[in-house]
Amino acid sequence: MDIAQVIDYLKSYDGRQLKLMEVCGTHTAAIFKNGIRDLISPKIRLISGPGCPVCVTPTAFIDKCVEYAKADGCELLTFGDMMKVPGTAGSLSENKAAGEDGAKADITIMYSPLEAIEKAKANPEITYVVAAVGFETTAPTYALLVKEAARQGVKNIRLVTALKTAIPALKWICENQNDIDGFICPGHVSVITGVHVYDELAAEYGKPFVVSGFEAEHILAAIYRIVKQIEAGEGRVENMYPNAVKEDGNAKAIKAIEDAFEPGTAMWRGLGLIEDSGLYLRDEFSEYDGGSRGLDEDMELPEGCRCGDVITGRINPDQCPMFAGGSCTPMEPFGPCMVSSEGSCGIWYRNRH
Repeated sequence: MDIAQVIDYLKSYDGRQLKLMEVCGTHTAAIFKNGIRDLISPKIRLISGPGCPVCVTPTAFIDKCVEYAKADGCELLTFGDMMKVPGTAGSLSENKAAGEDGAKADITIMYSPLEAIEKAKANPEITYVVAAVGFETTAPTYALLVKEAARQGVKNIRLVTALKTAIPALKWICENQNDIDGFICPGHVSVITGVHVYDELAAEYGKPFVVSGFEAEHILAAIYRIVKQIEAGEGRVENMYPNAVKEDGNAKAIKAIEDAFEPGTAMWRGLGLIEDSGLYLRDEFSEYDGGSRGLDEDMELPEGCRCGDVITGRINPDQCPMFAGGSCTPMEPFGPCMVSSEGSCGIWYRNRH
């Protein structure tokens, strides 16, 4: 079946109302960019999931990073999309300018975590604190960072981690959101994990889990396969991105993660605590841990903010009063879904304004 036939099938679908979740923020952006909602039946509703690691980073993590950035002899290294995430004492961006106490925080935007090694070797009097945020896609790089630092004997590096894994979050959604009929699995994460990680979820909950790439044709093909499975009464895993995603994933990347990190309970902003969803440095790398465990406190979302409902697909971003009223924007984000370019509210905002 060619893509024109796929579109014709999806456009003319007239079965029961379906709710499909795309987990990855890049998929959400691609759906908007390619006008995919206009190419499918209104009876097929696409909703966004918690696929933005920055968006689900809790307040306590930001506060810890600010604390380090203001400490004598410390410099915080972070990716740029973390700068606007709100903490109880303001965002990293606000503290870099001047925090509530008037003291400026020493924060540098990094382009690769591995930059920390050269910086640390060149400036042994400074402790470089790396804000390690991401899913399975970025975790291997942080694993390589600590392993290489240990190999070279570089001691003035610390990691504060908010690294998370996708499968426990998907399980949480399946247990708490019974009305989701199928999942478009994240392509980037699946490159690392492979497709078999979804087998248990598909078997337990009887729902389709289809791995997709990021081109319009990829996403439409994934939606088509999910709908066909539902019509046939099936719920299984399919890989519609075989040129990038292998059945067992990237063995070297998986080993790097397992060598450096162990799973533990983690806080997801807007969702709460999810067991075994976080990655924390193993004991053999404890000297590089900047105090990542127990960063579970999260400030209450502003009154009217419904990011928790957006992340779990209960509502679309434009149904949130703060989004609809214009009080939450990418320049002044209040909720977690607006703080990153991959957050669902941020994506909806940029494509609606």
